[in-house]
Amino acid sequence: MGETTGRVKAKIMDADRVRRSLTRIAHEIVERNKGVEDLVLVGVKTRGIPMAERIATLIETFEGQRPLTGELDITFYRDDLTTKSPQPMVNKPELPFDIDGKNVVLVDDVIFTGRTTRAAMDALIDLGRPQTIQLAVLIDRGHRELPIRPDYVGKNVPTSHQEIISVQLAEVDGVDQVLILGKE
Repeated sequence: MGETTGRVKAKIMDADRVRRSLTRIAHEIVERNKGVEDLVLVGVKTRGIPMAERIATLIETFEGQRPLTGELDITFYRDDLTTKSPQPMVNKPELPFDIDGKNVVLVDDVIFTGRTTRAAMDALIDLGRPQTIQLAVLIDRGHRELPIRPDYVGKNVPTSHQEIISVQLAEVDGVDQVLILGKE
């Protein structure tokens, strides 16, 4: 959620805090999965993709083996597809490897209502039958509408419905930071 429309109310993470959070998440993933065997990281478009790559690189530095990484565009699976854009760009999800029997960690920047995660799980299940599906997010802002809970969280940030969490990553936005934005 790299939106920057709105008044900046608070900077809740700088580049160093983003790095430390992703490092902690990488360690937690390896610990829970007892290593990297059969571990796959799948980034949800857009900012989940560079986050998954960073986590895989971190895991490689301390485990000596890099888990497979993939990208998932869940546009086709969203339940609000027609409300997002009159003619949304729809890309059928595909991964360059088989996920059957793998421990798949979905990686996304923010979890809010849980609907994006539900769409990502639907897309994954259309591609195969993973052993497990886990969820890693940088920010959990609450307000769930579905019974979905992340397994790995960088930071819990209670927000109002009117506030926006803006995760900005160097690969996409030129800077690593997380902001809380308010209405103009």
